[in-house]
Amino acid sequence: MIQKFKKFSALSSEEKKLFIEAYVTLGKMRAAILTISFKRLTRSLEHKTNVEKLAPLNEEEMRTARQIGEAIGRASAYTPWESACLAQSLTAQKMLQKRGIAGVFYLGAAKDEESEAKMKAHAWTQCGDIIITGGRGHEAFTVLSVFEWGKE
Repeated sequence: MIQKFKKFSALSSEEKKLFIEAYVTLGKMRAAILTISFKRLTRSLEHKTNVEKLAPLNEEEMRTARQIGEAIGRASAYTPWESACLAQSLTAQKMLQKRGIAGVFYLGAAKDEESEAKMKAHAWTQCGDIIITGGRGHEAFTVLSVFEWGKE
């Protein structure tokens, strides 16, 4: 516990604020995933089957998007609830949209040879040329749906 507090204390004030926002939003998104239909969760987003090219980010947007991704990754490691890829993608969407940064999140599926279910799903978020959440292993998934949001 003391080690966690030391790690948190070492963060800059901006990183602390983003961590707390990410932690709270992850909780809200997890609760929403469990209680609200996916269609309702994504109704404010533009649903597409693919995205040709994402709008490039300026330097400030790029820095902010990266910081948000790091905060979400950091916070998801400490939540007592499951903060898997979908909760992280929805959290990133909320935090980025709040700051006027456009982006997309992808839903993909792949064969799972290790499981009886034989399928696995993954969600990841991208802004400009950078993947904010869920980047590790996303290449193995076939994109099924794309949800896009613009600047507010």
